[in-house]
Amino acid sequence: MPHGGMTIGRLAKEAGVNVETIRYYQRRGLIDEPPKPSGGHRRYPASALRCIAFIRRAQALGFSLAEVESLLKYSDGKSWKETRQIAEKKLASLSTHIDQLRKMRDELKTLVQRSKTGKGRGPCPIITSLHGG
Repeated sequence: MPHGGMTIGRLAKEAGVNVETIRYYQRRGLIDEPPKPSGGHRRYPASALRCIAFIRRAQALGFSLAEVESLLKYSDGKSWKETRQIAEKKLASLSTHIDQLRKMRDELKTLVQRSKTGKGRGPCPIITSLHGG
């Protein structure tokens, strides 16, 4: 990197995100916006790239940006208990969501099967179900 870091465009390319994503992260306070030198471009340090990678990996595990903000406070890796509590809460939330999705899938599977076996006779079981019947 030339003296002092990389431009926002280069940072975006290296991080695999678009410039607006970086600006959004800045507005949310997830990454710092470097000062703009007079007549020049802001230069982002390598730590900004590592921070974006951290954010993206956390999102891939299902963490919201609010949760990522909390995790970033512990990104030095020394606060095991606090970090684990955030992860345990997310795990419980994901488990609940998975259970809900399974129930939705099973109900929809049943309705599709009823529609197949009904062969177009009478009212459509999917529509009947959506009407509360």
